[in-house]
Amino acid sequence: MHDTARARVPAQQTRKVTRPSVRGQILDALRAALVEGELVPGEIYSGPALGERFGVSATPVREAMAQLALEGAVECLPNRGFRVLTRTPRELAELAEVRALLEVPVMLRLARTVPAEAWAALRPAAAATAEAAAAGDLARYADVDRAFHRAVLALAGNGQLLLVADDLHRRSQWPLPGPPRIRRADLVADAAEHTALLAALAAGDLPVVESLAREHFATA
Repeated sequence: MHDTARARVPAQQTRKVTRPSVRGQILDALRAALVEGELVPGEIYSGPALGERFGVSATPVREAMAQLALEGAVECLPNRGFRVLTRTPRELAELAEVRALLEVPVMLRLARTVPAEAWAALRPAAAATAEAAAAGDLARYADVDRAFHRAVLALAGNGQLLLVADDLHRRSQWPLPGPPRIRRADLVADAAEHTALLAALAAGDLPVVESLAREHFATA
């Protein structure tokens, strides 16, 4: 681990950003860099250096990093910058367990009460995950993966559930240290589980819904 803040920013993140959504654009770019492992766990990055690369002041970068700190992705180091936090396999397993405890019972309830046509409306969301997986686009897959789960849980009509579940999901997407471990085949398999789960939900097949959902979280 280095004590000095690193100025390196992944090439795909160096495009200039413009107002009015500077902070939002930078936040999206930094989230993508985290998912893809371009922002390295354990490394320190300075706000001014990142701001220079984006062509903006350090202020919106610091604001975006502060949001990432709230999401558990980085920690703020006064007068130094931001360190990307290191995930452990145990932490990711715990996140997957909590997500299953939260989402599986909701899915089972929805399978009993939601009509098939409502599930049919979610097919584009499942298809979007398949497309991102086929392209091997990790950042895009992270976005559409969360969007699919939000669309399913939204049918429960509980806004607080959506907030908590999405936060847990996002935290589970930050990578482990070291070389990227997610392959395109893993993404394709994960997306296929969405399609199968959606079919089981539409059919109201509770045993299959529970089996698929638990397996999905176990391999998340």
